[in-house]
Amino acid sequence: MPKAKGKTRRQKFGYNVNRKRLNRNARRKAAPRIECSHIRHAWDHAKSVRQNLAEMGLAVDPNRAVPLRKRKVKAMEVDREEGPKELVRKPYVLNDLEAEASLPEKKGNTLSRDLIDYVRHMVENHGEDYKAMARDEKNYYQDTPKQIRNKINVYKRFYPAEWQDFLDSLQKSKMEVE
Repeated sequence: MPKAKGKTRRQKFGYNVNRKRLNRNARRKAAPRIECSHIRHAWDHAKSVRQNLAEMGLAVDPNRAVPLRKRKVKAMEVDREEGPKELVRKPYVLNDLEAEASLPEKKGNTLSRDLIDYVRHMVENHGEDYKAMARDEKNYYQDTPKQIRNKINVYKRFYPAEWQDFLDSLQKSKMEVE
């Protein structure tokens, strides 16, 4: 909705505002948000990125942290003394990251409920007869017998325990009918 004419006031310069602090805070807010909560909580805004990561025991440049070995074999190997390593003041960050990385990964890929119902319907009504499945009226997408077989194999691979329970229940129902 537009403003009424003549109702806007002219902006006046704020002489009592500390511009240096204002710009510093704006820069800090505009800085990218650190996604990792462990690193974000241990981050010190007064220090540089290199200093922060060194305190946490993390590498700024992975290429320098783990150098590649040269392929050439030297005639005489010289023992090099490594420079003083930086002190890790916040080892809990590294420990938390390692603990989080060691957790098993969740399976994010699942099949749609429609596909599961489709496969169950086809196997219930037709068993292993893929040609009959292709002619079934529930085959809305007109899948070929090979496509139907592949969908059933995908279901078997994703849910092996559920598939076995389904087959057991089918055999029980066949025995009850006979």
